[in-house]
Amino acid sequence: MDAFTIALPEEQAHRLRELARGAGVSPEQLLRAGVEEWLTRPGRDFTEAAAYVLEKNRELYRRLA
Repeated sequence: MDAFTIALPEEQAHRLRELARGAGVSPEQLLRAGVEEWLTRPGRDFTEAAAYVLEKNRELYRRLA
């Protein structure tokens, strides 16, 4: 497993610690979960957008076929 080090402004670091405390996890666990979500999102976003466009234009596509 690779490890990364990032620098955050004190205000963001404070907010991260608050959010982690509220979620009952460590700041590292919260960041890991956020990164995992972000890394899987692009595929989901495209799939959801494509499904929306196909459904919205279903009748138009039927008429054009």
